[in-house]
Amino acid sequence: MAKINFGGVEEEVVTREEFPLEKAREVLKNETIAVLGYGVQGPGQALNLRDNGFNVIVGQRKDSKTWDKAVKDGWVPGKTLFELEEACEKGTILQFLLSDAGQIALWPTVKKHLKKGKTLYFSHGFGITYKEQTGIVPDADIDVILVAPKGSGTSLRRLFLEGKGLNSSFAVHQNASGKARENAIALGIGVGSGYLFETDFRKEVFSDLTGERGTLMGALAGILEAQYTLLRKKGHSPSESFNETVEELTESLIKLVAENGMDWMYANCSTTAQRGALDWKNRFRDAVAPVFDDLYESVATGNEARITIEANRQPDYRAKLEVELAELHNSEMWQAGAQVRKLRPKQ
Repeated sequence: MAKINFGGVEEEVVTREEFPLEKAREVLKNETIAVLGYGVQGPGQALNLRDNGFNVIVGQRKDSKTWDKAVKDGWVPGKTLFELEEACEKGTILQFLLSDAGQIALWPTVKKHLKKGKTLYFSHGFGITYKEQTGIVPDADIDVILVAPKGSGTSLRRLFLEGKGLNSSFAVHQNASGKARENAIALGIGVGSGYLFETDFRKEVFSDLTGERGTLMGALAGILEAQYTLLRKKGHSPSESFNETVEELTESLIKLVAENGMDWMYANCSTTAQRGALDWKNRFRDAVAPVFDDLYESVATGNEARITIEANRQPDYRAKLEVELAELHNSEMWQAGAQVRKLRPKQ
């Protein structure tokens, strides 16, 4: 592992230099990797593993849209594409990539096929960490590992095709074989990780749920909505409000942050913008800090897991979810965004 200094804190990470793809292939040469689920993470991980030369099959419910998607992606029914239970039987490493609700529903079937010597793989610590609520408790004679790409499966695939990588965490929950850690790293390299950093299942799910509800999705959407609404109330047009709230962020500034950090982005803005940003940054930080405290507590106590599980158990959950997503889609801000995107210069 490589030792990296993160702002004064030394951390060990795994890069492709010390664990190249060729080594990953050698480690997993006798394994059949069964990717269970072809929704969010499944396609990106399965396709990247296949393209990287691993022995991969996909398990998915037949006569579903995702089954049809798998066929379009080149998975062949009866050869590399199977019903979920058959894939569980054939696989030696079962990549459990169904939704959290789907994992709860399928767990009795998966557990039945987890014979000694097999490996159970997650990309989220939810099922194991909240076992009292999910009922997911593997037997002690199998390996239980995690590789969690820090982004969507779509991003994982896009970056792979660009010759890049999406950073991932990895963890070992059970090491019955003595090889669980090496296998986890090999799988992390195989799915296209940029670099890998070690965690545990509990920390992964706590940070993941906090991030999703916080800066990555929930807080970001809320802050954008608040600023857009304010500008509209003050008489600014939809175009001006959207450009000053979203477009400049996504098309310009956040790319500078990604390139070289927040200070680099500040350095490439006007002195007026710098002064204002520095003056107001701490006010926003202090205002939202109590909300983040409440959020982390709700995650750590299992309350967020309970809310998610109970919602998914409702027979009309999908219909209600579509209504909520439609409200977001149809809001003036995101309708303005649709028009702004159409007006971007074509390549």
